Amino acid sequence: MVVTAAGCWIKDHRTDVDGVDITIASSAEYETWYGPEFELQLKCTAQQDLLKDDHIVWQMKAEPLRKLINPKRFTPALLGVLLVPEDAGSWLNQSEEQLLLEGGMYWEYAAKLGEIPEGQGSKTVHLPRSNLFDVERLLGIMRTIGDGGGR
Repeated sequence: MVVTAAGCWIKDHRTDVDGVDITIASSAEYETWYGPEFELQLKCTAQQDLLKDDHIVWQMKAEPLRKLINPKRFTPALLGVLLVPEDAGSWLNQSEEQLLLEGGMYWEYAAKLGEIPEGQGSKTVHLPRSNLFDVERLLGIMRTIGDGGGR
């Protein structure tokens, strides 16, 4: 819903062989690029204790993290973690007039997640709470990438 509200669209990946689940694309023109896009690795959890005062923590396995943070990626990549209520029955409220999802998704550029040493099986990464995935921030991501940044 956020992607559509921002005037963007999703390209679906059938598998996440490259460590990502979807590509989000735009047809807007920016300073450097027309039609910016980025790849997104999606995670979902109901573990409320992962949410801290200024960030959410997420434990990433080494292999998918290495793929996600690979500096040779042609398309910028991000990690998104959706935090939903513990009670699965309260995630979604739907009627003819509205569709409400309780929870929020936090994101970070893969390049900012840091390296993972060889031999280490996983790494805890931090996604700032200020990076709430909403229309304004999605358009900001597109602007950053479209202006030549975001890597």
